[in-house]
Amino acid sequence: MAKAHSPKFLSIVEQARAVISECEASDLRVMLEDGEPILVIDVREHHEFEAGHLAGSLHIGKGVLERDIEKHDVDESTRMVLYCGGGFRSAIAARSLQDMGYSNAFSLWGGWRGILAEGLEIEQ
Repeated sequence: MAKAHSPKFLSIVEQARAVISECEASDLRVMLEDGEPILVIDVREHHEFEAGHLAGSLHIGKGVLERDIEKHDVDESTRMVLYCGGGFRSAIAARSLQDMGYSNAFSLWGGWRGILAEGLEIEQ
């Protein structure tokens, strides 16, 4: 079940969604299977990641993403999909990476809930 969010937070999310690329879990499945390089980043809190995450995903919390993304030697053109619980935080994070010059960042609309519904491989 989606959380109730404040109007100002929702406004920031909608502004981000207007300028970023998004995908859904079914699109992510295709990306994971198409043989092209992809980096999936879980931007949720550490305790959320520890409770379960997409197999092979990298955890960089939204709060430290801008600071830590360069520690992972990610090229600005790398195809990456960011996810959170439902797609709100990841939309803001994708916009931030876009502002930093990362040109191929997607936000996963539906987030973790979409991953589970799609039956993608997870780790705990």
